Amino acid sequence: TASWDTFLMLWNLKPQARAYRYVGHKDVVTSVQFSPHGNLLASASRDRTVRLWIPDKRGKSSEFKAHTAPVRSVDFSADGQFLVTASEDKSIKVWNMYRQRFLYSLYRHTHWVRCAKFSPDGRLIVSCSEDKTVKIWDTSNKQCVNNFSDTVGFANYVDFNPSGTCIVSAGSDHTVKIWDIRVNKLLQHYQVHNGGVNCISFHPSGNYLLTASSDGTLKVLDLLEGRLIYTLQGHMGPVFTVSFSKSGELFSSGGADTQVLLWKTNFDTLHCKDLNKRNLKRLHFDSPPHLLDVYPRIPHPHQGKIETIETTETTVRTMPVRGEEICGFFLNPSLTSPECSPATVKKKTEDMSDLPSESPRSVPLAVTDALEHIMEQLHVLTQTVSILEQRLTLTEDKLKDCLENQRKLFSAIQQRS
Repeated sequence: TASWDTFLMLWNLKPQARAYRYVGHKDVVTSVQFSPHGNLLASASRDRTVRLWIPDKRGKSSEFKAHTAPVRSVDFSADGQFLVTASEDKSIKVWNMYRQRFLYSLYRHTHWVRCAKFSPDGRLIVSCSEDKTVKIWDTSNKQCVNNFSDTVGFANYVDFNPSGTCIVSAGSDHTVKIWDIRVNKLLQHYQVHNGGVNCISFHPSGNYLLTASSDGTLKVLDLLEGRLIYTLQGHMGPVFTVSFSKSGELFSSGGADTQVLLWKTNFDTLHCKDLNKRNLKRLHFDSPPHLLDVYPRIPHPHQGKIETIETTETTVRTMPVRGEEICGFFLNPSLTSPECSPATVKKKTEDMSDLPSESPRSVPLAVTDALEHIMEQLHVLTQTVSILEQRLTLTEDKLKDCLENQRKLFSAIQQRS
């Protein structure tokens, strides 16, 4: 975890709860992430530096300096070979982790860059800025290949879905938007928060989205059904960050109340493949929005019946520690706060209508397999079209540059004559 207290805390919850404090940054730590293999830890800070840590008891680190303003986010590529950073100097920088050196910068944003993320395959980078744009970059030619703009607010956070076909933005205008980058269409538009959305996290299945907001709540969105299913209240104040575990069975959240909450999920009882099979029949364009659609959708207010459901929550309260590397507060179980024991909190469900029940005989197995095969072929075709569109966009940009240079040259010749 990273905090405004300038420290990083590495938590070891088993077999005995311990927390190791890492000291190195000289200002607020804005972002932190484990490498895919777990052998490195990257952090960003307002002190304009990026640090790489070895996640052990000693917590040794190396410092990267290239940004000229506070750094807002860090993100490893899926293979762990590269790191992308976003800064208030309006730039995005990519680093080589093997040689631990700076590679190149991406410049097109005209205001502070809030976040930058690699796609699952590492070919693309998505970024968002206070210039009210979300940009997609090709890492091979270092060019901006797509641009999404907004006239109301800017995105605080962006990320790819697990399959890499869509991007999602968390907006300062209280909205969550999902675009299909293969056809450049807005798929879903949620207005479920009463404050700016600060962070989002995809469930590993890609079927659920978790959001954190300044209104003090977390919300769980069912992307296949296109609806809000849970509102979670546990923090006293704005919630800054949220993240699913790799298995999707747990997620954590951090807020302005100096607390990190660890939650256990109970909404993914159906297997991901079973859910996809169930939704294969949803081929009518008038169905509620979900990720199989490629058409823009209008905002959904999600004003439904409110019920309550109990869930188990574990609270980890960060305590000020001076002088020692290992927090003694977490070494003595007798000192554990009652808030660290399992407790129940209330969830508000905006819409708890059950998924439509389906008889096993409603769709023949042969038809289901055939539809799955068709969907796979369509996915391959869509990817091919997406690559062609990107190449066409690059060709158009180069043509525009050539025409502009030709116009300038013609003007210069006229002035001389």
